[in-house]
Amino acid sequence: MNKEPDLLYSEEEDALRAAVRDLLADHCDAPGVIARTESDAPHDLRAWKALTDGMGLAGLLVPEDRGGQGATHREAAVVLEELGRAVAPVPYLTSAVVATEALLACEAEGGLLAELASGRRIGALAVALNVAPERAYRVVRFEDGALHGELTGIADAAAADVLLVPADDGGLYAVEAGAVTVTPQVSLDLTRPLATVTLDGAAGRLLGDAEPAVRRALRAGAGLLASEQLGLAEWALTETVRYLKERKQFNRSVGGFQALKHRLAQLWLDVVGLRAAARNAADALADGSDDTETAVAVAVAQAYAAPVAVRAAEEALQLHGGIGMTWEHPVHLCLKRAKADSIAYGTAGVHRDALAELVDLRAP
Repeated sequence: MNKEPDLLYSEEEDALRAAVRDLLADHCDAPGVIARTESDAPHDLRAWKALTDGMGLAGLLVPEDRGGQGATHREAAVVLEELGRAVAPVPYLTSAVVATEALLACEAEGGLLAELASGRRIGALAVALNVAPERAYRVVRFEDGALHGELTGIADAAAADVLLVPADDGGLYAVEAGAVTVTPQVSLDLTRPLATVTLDGAAGRLLGDAEPAVRRALRAGAGLLASEQLGLAEWALTETVRYLKERKQFNRSVGGFQALKHRLAQLWLDVVGLRAAARNAADALADGSDDTETAVAVAVAQAYAAPVAVRAAEEALQLHGGIGMTWEHPVHLCLKRAKADSIAYGTAGVHRDALAELVDLRAP
């Protein structure tokens, strides 16, 4: 029987949160992030280096005997909460979680796992960001020892050193970024850019079976994405409360108006519920002893997370008034990330359908 879920943060997790928040305050301030979205280099590789070289966070999910930190999804979830608060343009979710989980399912990864764990190399799973766990995904053609085809909607492909590519022969292949053509796509969230990856006779090294690797990777990505969405929602709520306490109208604090109090109180309740759902998903992934229970926890978290994160960002934008509509204010970063996250690794509706199947409560 599985242990009871632990939704509380340990002292070590609180210390990790404080360290990551301090690091991001130094390396990933909002004006810098906004400036990067206007440049041709949206990824902040300096912040990535600080997270990986300085703190070893890219290897949290990798066992120590394979070059990692030997931590769990709970610690990775704390990191993602803070990255979500900062809307940090680093490939943590795509490389340190999704690509890493895919490699953990492959026996023939050949040292690539340790390279990702150290942060020396960045990996990306070549599956479109909108694909949910257990859903069909596009593959490329494997012919005469080479890979051919085109994949769209690949998150953080521009920053990747190596791509993990599923092929029609059922294999998962490691392909060097220099062997493919990466074409940026128009993305709503400029801090997690999407790209089209074209393979025209690219050489690949077989890692293992694609299906179990992709399934494991997408489930972990969906489950821990809820923690990023929690960070977004908490930042939006905290900043909105702070602003409404300072903003005055009719010679009184706007935050004292009863109608706004009600809106903020409801949002606080929603964020508390999101925290419970996200922590439960992270704890279930860390436990990993029951496949069905983990799938249920992930589906519940994603069915709940996206609407709350989007609403928190929308409320922040509205309640900041005119200043919230400006490019200089970071609330637009939060809103765009929340909107993009709402379709990442499956929409809330897709996860509700999956949950109905898992608990045998299908709609009539």
